[in-house]
Amino acid sequence: MTAPASGPQTPSHTTMAQPGKYLIVTLGRESYGIPVLKVREIIRLCPITPVANMPPHVRGVINLRGKIIPLVDLRLRFGLSTEDDNDRNCIVVAQLTGSSGGSRLYGTIVNGVEEVAHFTAEDIEPTPDFGGAIDAQFITGMAKSGPLVRTLIDLDRIASADMATAAVASSPAEASAPAS
Repeated sequence: MTAPASGPQTPSHTTMAQPGKYLIVTLGRESYGIPVLKVREIIRLCPITPVANMPPHVRGVINLRGKIIPLVDLRLRFGLSTEDDNDRNCIVVAQLTGSSGGSRLYGTIVNGVEEVAHFTAEDIEPTPDFGGAIDAQFITGMAKSGPLVRTLIDLDRIASADMATAAVASSPAEASAPAS
């Protein structure tokens, strides 16, 4: 029989963040880390085409050199304010793994990009138990960076949840329902 693990436990629905390089982005007044190997490019805000019946955080789609890419505002996705929009706002285009094993592009609006940081295994700790006060399903861990703590997020899980939400929101049953 093995002894139970001690210390904070990572929720079973979340993968633990891996050591490596992370793109540190600003959402509201907080810093979040995205695995740099997922990042394809960072671009300025460009014209966004809204798509009907999407949740508020799904801003629409963009045309990136002929490819149509879904665009999500991570600030709205995490319930943060968008009042601090400024000229540093940008789009992080990520290359994510699709459910069928292929890859897909996914755009996220962020307030800005701070740096690329390297976190070792000793820097990363499991997501603490927030006691249900916060939905931690998209958080893969917390990384110590000097006196700061960076929240590491799982864009694959966020994108999968967004695509499932979008599919339900735009389903024919929803579209044919009478307007109130």
